[in-house]
Amino acid sequence: MINNVTLTGRLTKDPEIKYTQSGVAVVSFTLAIDRRFTNQQGERQADFISCLAWRKTAENLADFQRKGNMIGVEGRIQTSNYEGADGKRVYKTEVVAENIHFLESRKNGNNSATASTNNAPAYNNNMTNQTPPPDPFASQEQFNISPDDLPF
Repeated sequence: MINNVTLTGRLTKDPEIKYTQSGVAVVSFTLAIDRRFTNQQGERQADFISCLAWRKTAENLADFQRKGNMIGVEGRIQTSNYEGADGKRVYKTEVVAENIHFLESRKNGNNSATASTNNAPAYNNNMTNQTPPPDPFASQEQFNISPDDLPF
């Protein structure tokens, strides 16, 4: 069976981290994702997808991302149900994020363009004063490459 989801969208509000009774971090968030097409008035509509992240992924999301930031989510769809206050059965579908990729730099000036929350922290605070390496492709210098130099 396959249950894979890949989404790219913007956070609709700042992620708020919570902890279970056993101390496990969890964050619920919603992604706004534009549809590819426009309606009859020429306006683009959006879908709002409920998502959930656990443990270090949740902590990194809450620490480093804010409302409006674009992120990528890899995960799976999960459904659950419970009895509501009115006694009726309530069904819920959400995406459980297993990997979250930060697709924009932080607003506070850190120039990291992407980061994954899989295993490592998204940003290293010790690197904020370092100068980025020079762009090797910025030079106007011509390169002489013979076909024998190519690996294919």
